[in-house]
Formats: sequence, structure tokens, C-alpha cells
Amino acid sequence: MAANSSSTGSKPSGQVHPHLRMRQEQRSMASKAAELEMDINEHSLVVDTLKDVDPSRKCFRLVGGVLVERTVKEVLPALENNKEQISKIIESINTQMQTKGRELTEYRERYNIRLVGEGEGEEKGQSAASSSRDSEGGGSKSGAGVLVS
Repeated sequence: MAANSSSTGSKPSGQVHPHLRMRQEQRSMASKAAELEMDINEHSLVVDTLKDVDPSRKCFRLVGGVLVERTVKEVLPALENNKEQISKIIESINTQMQTKGRELTEYRERYNIRLVGEGEGEEKGQSAASSSRDSEGGGSKSGAGVLVS
């Protein structure tokens, strides 16, 4: 029986790494989506500003690290097009994140993986209720709480 438990004992440790990798991939997708959302906000701000400007006015645009002189009428359509493309990319990333989330959930259920603190919600809720009763009675010894003067 000891040989059997050692073979199953090594199996979960090998399976945790794919789980962590999937979680990291999901986090990086969320980070990229947030970054692109900020880019959309910047594009919106510039587009709103340029709409009120004379179309023949000079403006400068950073293209591939090079500052290029253009007119507003040349830059405005390109900015709006870039904004639309970024929106499509964000939608694609969000779809990929949802798919990755489903894969992660299925993987966790298949291998019965629990995160630290998961499933302790009911226990914490009960201990928080008893601890609040203790603190009302002055019986709590924990350092965390509300200071009342």
C-alpha cells in the first residue's frame, strides 16, 4: 500500500504545475486586456480633442518610435481605425480568458485542486460570528479588531 500511495503522491505534484501555468496565463491575459483598455481610453481622448481642431492643422504622431508630421485629417481616421482594432483585440482576449477560465475550472474539478482559503468560507463565517460575540463581551484575545475609546 505504501508503494501505491507514493506513486499517487508524486502524481498530484506534477499536476499542480499545469494548474499554476494556466492561472498565470489567465492573469497575463487580464493584464494585457487592461493595458489595451487604457490604450483605448487614450485614443478616445485624442480623437475627441482632434475632432474640434481644423483638419488642415499640423499634428505629430509617433509611428514605430519615430515622430512624424501629419495633418489632422490624415491622423484622425487612422486613430479611429486603431481604436476599433484594439477593441476587437480586447474582445478576442476576453473570449480567450473565458475559455481559459473554463479549462482551469475543469482541471481543478478533475484533479480536486483547492486553493488556500477556498472552502474555509463557511468556517470563517462561523468563527467571525463567534469572535464578534467574544469581542462584544470583551473576551477576544486577537490583536485585530475595532478600537473603541
